[in-house]
Amino acid sequence: MYILITDNIFQQFRDLIENSKQISLIAHPNPDGDALGSSLAMYHALHSFKNLRVIVPNSFPSFLEWMPGTDQIMIFDHQFRQAESFIKSSDLIICLDFNTLKRIDRIAPIIKASGAKCVLIDHHLEPDPDFDLAISNIHASSTSELVFDVIEKLGYLPQDIAAFSSCIYVGIMTDTGSFSYSCNHGRPYEITAFLVDKGLDVAHIHNLVYDTFSESRIRLLGHLLNKRMKVIPEYRAAFISLSMADQKKYNYQVGDSEGIVNYALSIQGIRLAAFFTEKPELVRVSLRSKGNLSVNLLARKYYHGGGHKNAAGGNSYNTIRKAEIEFRKILEENKVLLQNES
Repeated sequence: MYILITDNIFQQFRDLIENSKQISLIAHPNPDGDALGSSLAMYHALHSFKNLRVIVPNSFPSFLEWMPGTDQIMIFDHQFRQAESFIKSSDLIICLDFNTLKRIDRIAPIIKASGAKCVLIDHHLEPDPDFDLAISNIHASSTSELVFDVIEKLGYLPQDIAAFSSCIYVGIMTDTGSFSYSCNHGRPYEITAFLVDKGLDVAHIHNLVYDTFSESRIRLLGHLLNKRMKVIPEYRAAFISLSMADQKKYNYQVGDSEGIVNYALSIQGIRLAAFFTEKPELVRVSLRSKGNLSVNLLARKYYHGGGHKNAAGGNSYNTIRKAEIEFRKILEENKVLLQNES
């Protein structure tokens, strides 16, 4: 479903903001650069005249801790009572970078019981129709791109734009792989040019996000590529598995596996890549593809998930070894699609 963003929708959103007394900004679990970037950018645009907080379900990667405003984030897993109380007393809730309340587990029933108006700002496929207002553009490179356009349209760009700029750029940069995919249109470049003209240092931000890895993270990467990557050329597919044993051995921290799935996808001839992360009760599945092969459909069909056409995810309620076997069966079921995909 594609939602046409009209002037009427912008006016409705403006009215909701202007008439609100307290706003909760909610991001998805395992928040990445775009989830934090879009949420914190919205915070920086509104905090001078509104009482609001960013609430995330769980911890975010250490390489994003420098972002302006992270000290104002409530982590639901760590600050349950405070976060629950803030949501319950909010009269406006803005959900950013996810398309259904099912993504936010324990937070969802609190939102539903709050009676607050609930607004979606997102760029993922098939947004849930249950939000009171949806600002959704599946063609946007990132939710951060969309947030910039919304804030600009509403006239809420902050005068001191530095913090806002950094957050918007992190979201666009990380969700496009440093402008290598999902950005084959002019808008993300126009926004970046505008922010650079306002003083944004893109090289410095790139360094903060991509050039501050720990030694253990680099050693984990080497181990996974050398010992845990399987290539299945007959299906033009590959996968990498990260067990809990490997996580312990390499002192795994939140965010250490960010982007590793793309190494498998970068192999010549590979059209589909998967990354399996073992958790205590499930296996987290990240899927990436090239061309017209929709991993969103695969994630929805097999893994209770979804996402974008070329980047999606979900969960397998198996052991990690059974998840690998399950993936091979999925490849066999879809072999015609995989072998014919260009």
